[in-house]
Parts: sequence; C-alpha cells; structure tokens
Amino acid sequence: MAKPLTARALLDRLVGFPTVSRDSNLDLIDFVQDYLDGLGVACVRVPNADGTKAALYAHVGPDAPGGVVLSGHTDVVPVDGQAWDTDPFTVTQRDGRLYGRGTCDMKGFDALALAAVPLALERGLKRPLQIALSYDEETGCLGAPPMIDHMVRHGMPRVQMVIVGEPSMMQVVTGHKGGLGFAVHMRGFEVHSSRIDIGVNAVMEGAKLIDWANRMNAANAAAPVHPLAADFVPPYTTLHVGTISGGTAHNITAKDCHFVLAFRCVPGGSAEEWVDRFRVEVARIEADMQARQPSSGIDWHQHFDVPALQPETDGAAERLVRQLTGDNGTHVVSYGTEAGQFQQRGYSAVVCGPGDIAQAHQPNEFITLDQFAKGEAFLRKLVDHLAE
Repeated sequence: MAKPLTARALLDRLVGFPTVSRDSNLDLIDFVQDYLDGLGVACVRVPNADGTKAALYAHVGPDAPGGVVLSGHTDVVPVDGQAWDTDPFTVTQRDGRLYGRGTCDMKGFDALALAAVPLALERGLKRPLQIALSYDEETGCLGAPPMIDHMVRHGMPRVQMVIVGEPSMMQVVTGHKGGLGFAVHMRGFEVHSSRIDIGVNAVMEGAKLIDWANRMNAANAAAPVHPLAADFVPPYTTLHVGTISGGTAHNITAKDCHFVLAFRCVPGGSAEEWVDRFRVEVARIEADMQARQPSSGIDWHQHFDVPALQPETDGAAERLVRQLTGDNGTHVVSYGTEAGQFQQRGYSAVVCGPGDIAQAHQPNEFITLDQFAKGEAFLRKLVDHLAE
C-alpha cells in the first residue's frame, strides 16, 4: 500500500501540474490514478474525444445507500498577462495564505478530497465515498456531463448525494445561476475601408450584437426581480462577452470576427427564451448584412449549456452538509458549477468548499490556511458520518 500523503502535500503536487484548460490534464490524472491505485482504490477514467484529457472517478466503501460524491475539477484558468509575485505553479506559503494557481479554484478542495481517501480506508465505511474529478470546467463545464453519464450508466455503485467543493467559504450553497454560451462567427466582406459603403465589416457588425447584450443587461437590471432570483447578486440574468478577435488591418473592412456571448441565467427564468431572443437578434443583424453583401452572414453554435442549481425541498445533500457545518443560512451564488449537471442526472447536490470565490482567476490567487483547515475538518466529519 502506498504511503498516504497529507492534504498539503497533495496540494503541492496538484498545483505543480499546469492544467490550464487549453492544455492536457493527463499528467495530473496519471498522478491521481497512480496514487489511488497505490492505496488499493479502483479508478475509472473517462477520456475526451481526442484522448488529450480525461476525467476520473473512484469509489471507497460498500455498495450501500447514503453515499456521497466529492466533486472537483482539475483545470485552471490561464496566468497569461497576470502579474504574479510568485511562481503560479508552485504553492508558496506566506502570511497565513497558500498562493498558487488553483489553490482556491479548486485544487485546494481536490487535495482535501484525495486526502480523505486513506482516512476513509482506515476508518472503514458503512456508506460509500466517491471522488469525481472533471476537466474543462473553466471553459463551460464541458467535461463533467460525460463523466456523470458514465458514473450513472457504467460505473461504480450509485450514490445519492454530491458535494461540489467550489469555493464558498464553507457555506452551504443551494442555488446558482445557469449558463449558456454561444460561439459566434461574424462573416464580413472585405473592401478598402474608404468604400465601407459596399463592404461588410465583421467587427462592427459583431459590435451590434454585443451592444444588444448591453441593452439586455440594462433592461434586466430595470425589470422587477423574480422571487427565485432575489438572493442573487445581481438578481437578474446577465449577458457577457469576455474576448473578441477579428480583422487584418485598420484600413480593411474585417472579413471575420469571433467571440463567445455568454448568459448567466437566474433560476425561475427560461433559458430557452434567451435562446429564442438571441436567434431573433442574430437574424435581424444578418438580414441587414446580407442586404449589402449576400455572401456575408453569421455562423454560431451553442458552446456550452450549464443548468442552474435549483434549491431542493428537503434535499438530502443540503440536510447532511448543514448537519456537518452547522450552517443554516440561505446562500446562492452567481457563478456556475457542475452541481446543476449532477442534479439534472438525479443526484441531490449542494456546493460547499473552502476559499473565497473573489480570489478565483486572480493574479496571486490564494486560499487561507484557515479555510484549508476548515475544509479538512469538514471532510473528517464527513468520513466519520459515513463510518457510523
């Protein structure tokens, strides 16, 4: 049997793998699988279509009711262009904080979950504990659905509850917004910019769709708040474009423009309604483009669709995590997680993990030692519960 590693040692190892979403996570997955295999714990890998990435899940304990999945993702956002004071892929401890890319979002929780495995083996469980680690969460929660489907259809014994360990300051989060993302390609018609009257500038036409997003945000902010959205900040659906690319020179009407238009939809609203609104606006802009140059147009496809986490009535996961944390407050978040995807497939789900989401994606990302310790204490209580 392999020597168990501490949560801190596991964090050092996980952060050391630069698993930015655009790159492979296989080195990290290899490490996790070798570690769990060494503990005698069976793992199942679920690779992506081209084999460059993989999710992994593992099972500890009996095939019995009342089990729990600890869910995390292995990918992190880029550090490009960020001013870091330390090596982002080496954990640096300073002033009561652990700095490094992913320490907060969310390799801190991943390390704690893996550290709970030898403890569970030592205690001997009466109800199962499962670990589920995905990929491509940061690009639209793309890696979890095939992993969850595999767990449900072909995998290890089914458990009832899921704890998604995204940073929540160890508060019990029972609801979050859903997400939709559309990859948009504006196809223009190139001419010298002195003859803009006969050209179609893809960048400027794309700006019209982006301005529509601005107008929708203003309208949503001014509209009456839906009761199910009242606890969110902000309490309405938001539209956002984070990056845009296109054009070849300042004096040529741009032939191409690419961006992703993303929606964060509040529970109680209709995601399908927003898809319909988006289609209508795309068709309006495209008709104007093609009236000038029939070869121009707009291509788009749905890049991601992340369901909202809906508060459950007497949810098993909520009930258990409240019992373990003592938190009886009402907490919802505006960021999306994989919890809604688990819930959509029949699991009772909550979000509860160490760290502050305000530190996620930031230069000099960190998790405090206090939060890391609270996360470790929480998982010890969970193992005790599963062993009772």
